[in-house]
Order: sequence, then C-alpha cells, then structure tokens
Amino acid sequence: MLTSQEQQTFRHKLMKQREELETHLEHNDHYDLESEADQESVSELSNYDNHPGDTATFLYEREKDIALNEHAEQELKDINHALERMDNGEYGQCEACGKDIPKDRLEALPTTTFCIEHSPNQQEHEERPVEEEILQPGLRRHSDEAASSNFYDSEDSWQDVARYGTSETPSDFSGQDISEYDDTYINSDEPVSYVEDYENFTGNDLYGKNITVFPNAAHEEYEEDLDEDGMMSIMGDIPYHEGDSYVEEE
Repeated sequence: MLTSQEQQTFRHKLMKQREELETHLEHNDHYDLESEADQESVSELSNYDNHPGDTATFLYEREKDIALNEHAEQELKDINHALERMDNGEYGQCEACGKDIPKDRLEALPTTTFCIEHSPNQQEHEERPVEEEILQPGLRRHSDEAASSNFYDSEDSWQDVARYGTSETPSDFSGQDISEYDDTYINSDEPVSYVEDYENFTGNDLYGKNITVFPNAAHEEYEEDLDEDGMMSIMGDIPYHEGDSYVEEE
C-alpha cells in the first residue's frame, strides 16, 4: 500500500503533467485541428490547383497532427482516470486483480491503473489499414496459407511493369546469365501464364483428350535440353512396352 506521503507525491506529479499537457494543447489549439481546415493550415483557399506532391505533403503533415493530438488526448484521459481513482482511494491497485501495483512501475508510469500482468497493451495490434478492404487480394497483406496461393500478386504486377524497362543494366547482375536489357528485372526467366515448359507447345480438346504437340521454338529448345541430358522425357525414359505405365495400377 502507498503511504499518504507517496499518494501526495504521485498526485503532484499527475497534476503537473496534466497542467503541462493542457497548456500545450491550448497554445497550439489542438495542433490546429479545431480552428483550421487542411488548406487553411498552408494558407490556401483550395487544394485544386496544387501539385499532387504538395498535396500529399500537406496530407502527411495533417495525418501526423491528428495522430499527435489523439495521443495527447488519450494521455490526458489516462491522467484524469488515475486522479479519479486516487480520489476514490483505489490508486495503486490493479483494476483487474485488485493487487498492489509495484511502486517502481508507478514511478515509471504514474497514469497506469493495471499491474504488468494485466496490462491491456500486451498483445500485438492486428488491425490493418482500412484501405486494404478495397484492394485486390494480391496487393493486401495475407496469411502464410494465402501466401502459397497462385494468384496475381504485387510481385507479378512489378514484373509486368519492369519488363518495359528499369534502371538496371546486365552488368548489375553479377553471377547471373543476363545479356539482354529486357531481362534486367527480378525473376525475368519466370514462366508467364504457364508452369511447365511443355505447356508452351502441348494442348488438348475441351474434354482433356486428343493431346497434341504444336511444333515451335519452345518445343525445339525443350527437345534439345532432353537430348543433352540423355532423357526421353522429364519423368525419365519412356517404358519399352506401350502398355506399361509410369504409375502402378491399383
């Protein structure tokens, strides 16, 4: 339990902190949020004729002021709540379990009304920006399970843009076989709209039958790679008897 002298010491500290905070908010008019619109804070009648970069800077500063004001108002609210508990004879006791809050914790954080075991700010904040609600699935933050999905994501969108040219040159990719400027972006050799190489020259009908090979440059390169490796297919040598299968029948 805190002694009466210790109670007075903490009360003086809280009241001094409240006075300084209220004076600060009064002098800057709550960071100019109550008296001015965003364009008035930069002496503009309208944002219409401003460069988008300038408007973005003003918006950033406005958002920062809002965050600072919310932080100050929350701190003021915590101070008043602590003083209210002090008037009720409950200061220094945890609101959750009723046990005494260590004096060292009160000295470090006079506004606290919880012991460290029941502090409400122990869990990581999991809320995401509201803007993500309207973004495409590939551009929003997703879980590890969703990360394995094969949908169009932000990496794919960057590749689509980078294939039109970047500031990189072939000499910037040491140790990699890159000789063309069109390939100077991440995973430039990654297949587009297919997975296996043979999907470039094979096809079938609507029902998955009548498999056909369409001769083209990709097919010739595929056959040359197999010949170099001494293989008849990527799955190994084809069985001699046509009736044999790659997998055992049940």
